[in-house]
Amino acid sequence: MAVAHFTIRPAQASDARAMAELFAAVAAERTGIATEPPVDIDERAAQFARTADGSIIAVDDGQTVGMLHIEVSRHGFGEFGMLVDRDWRGRGVGSALVQAAISRARGQGLHKLCLEVFAHNTAAIALYRKSGFVEEGRRTGQYRRASGELWDSIVMGLAL
Repeated sequence: MAVAHFTIRPAQASDARAMAELFAAVAAERTGIATEPPVDIDERAAQFARTADGSIIAVDDGQTVGMLHIEVSRHGFGEFGMLVDRDWRGRGVGSALVQAAISRARGQGLHKLCLEVFAHNTAAIALYRKSGFVEEGRRTGQYRRASGELWDSIVMGLAL
């Protein structure tokens, strides 16, 4: 596999459309989750434009290939979600985004980062553990697929 070349940088409002398109592509991979409506790209782009200052993106040749968004609570916690383009998984994008988020959170004076990940997403769980996150609990049957199958999730945290 060729060496991946990408840049990690803070998102700007002008990145919102590309972020929304990446979000829609990743959501389409998870088809069958009954609790999630189809993605409205215009609506999602407007949301990302309003909250761009809480996002970090990975860019290659002008294309957004990954993103991570941190929402800060008033108690000094940061909760984040991360997406990486299917073609860029396993090439270091997720790891670089997580490390950038940890650095940014420390710089903002946060004392903890947390996230929720599908329990079957073993690659993401391994990445988070390698970055120092620990399992804090499980949520069983939180996400229902259209088939009726229930997916569990894991809550992970990192003290900063």
